[in-house]
Formats: sequence, structure tokens, C-alpha cells
Amino acid sequence: MTADGATILIVEDEPPIRRLLRTTLAAHDYRILEAGTGAEALQAMRHHRPDLVLLDLGLPDRDGLELIGDIRKLAPVPIVVLSGRGDESAKVAALDSGADDYVTKPFGAEELMARLRAALRHRLQQQGADRSFSSGMLKVDLVRRLVERGGEAVKLSPKEYDILEQLAIHAGKVLTHRHLLREVWRDEAVDPQYLRVYIRQLRQKIETDPASPQHVLTEPGVGYRLV
Repeated sequence: MTADGATILIVEDEPPIRRLLRTTLAAHDYRILEAGTGAEALQAMRHHRPDLVLLDLGLPDRDGLELIGDIRKLAPVPIVVLSGRGDESAKVAALDSGADDYVTKPFGAEELMARLRAALRHRLQQQGADRSFSSGMLKVDLVRRLVERGGEAVKLSPKEYDILEQLAIHAGKVLTHRHLLREVWRDEAVDPQYLRVYIRQLRQKIETDPASPQHVLTEPGVGYRLV
């Protein structure tokens, strides 16, 4: 899905921010729907089919985290949270509630656009449009379970591959520590240090410079993202 023709539902109760988002998104050829409350957002979801929801958590009529769950019940649409709260616990709560990404106010237009494009690509992957990931010299074939860097096969341990597979399936989306522990270890109570060790090993094998990773990025205190 490209920006051309993609419809974004802006859920934001502050008119000046809504105008800024409307202008920014329109300049990138997105179609716009707007809602100032959670109730209006759900009504828009029922009567339209937005390709992505840009959601402010601080709404006047309901809790933003609960609204994420309600939107998820209506459609598997990507949700990018836009919030003034930048603390790690707020980000983790939003991502664990089902958001695809989290952008903190004040935000840069180019960063926001990049996050939206990544979320839209992730939606395409979920729909089965692409069962592979490719960026620079890194290629991941999820069907044949093959990983290559610069045309050379990369040998990964089962845990390393399982982590990379989760990141590739959700490419562009921040995966929390809890998500990865649940999906890879089947146990959220596992010490996150194990995850950090495997991430470090994975970077040694797939990054050109493991000390400055270009693919597996850390969201401090939250989790990891494959870009």
C-alpha cells in the first residue's frame, strides 16, 4: 500500500494539532478522516474503511488504551499512537494494547511520515502480500527460513531465527520485550537479559557494524524494531 489512495483516520481532540496533521498528511497525498472523540472515531471506523489510525491517547470521552482495543475489534487496521507522554511505561502500555507504533509530541514531520509508511507496509505483510524482508544487504525468506547478508547465507541458532522471524513479520513495528518473550520463549516471565544476549548475537551476524545497527534497532526500555 502506498501513500497514494491510503486513507488515514486522525483521532485528535485539539483542533490546532488536527489541522497540522491534516496539512502534513495531505501534502503527502494521504486521504484524511477526522475525529475529535473516541465515539466519533468508532463511528468513522464503522462507516469508512481507513487504512491506518493516527490516535491521540488523551481524548475527552474515553481512555485511549481502551479505544485501541475497540478499534481492533472492528478491523485489523494499523494504529500509530501520537501522545504527549514520552515515558517508557506509556509506550509499552500502548504497544501491548495493540498499537503498531508510538510517536511522541512534539514530532517531526519526516519521522511521522516514516512511521506511517512502515505501519502501512506492515499491514501489507499481514495480508500476505510479502513473506520476505529485504533491506540493503539483508534478506530474510520467511517461507524457506533462509537469511542472507550480502548474498552469503547466515547461519542462525533456532532462537536467533525465531527472534528475527518475529521482527520480520512485524517489520517497522516496535515489538515489546514482553511480546518477544511470549512468542519466542512462550513465557513472559523469562529474564529479558536472555533476549538482550540473543539480540546482541543476532546483530553480530546480520549487521555490517553491530555497534551501530542499521536493521535491528533498540527502542530504549520498550523493545526492538526491524527497519
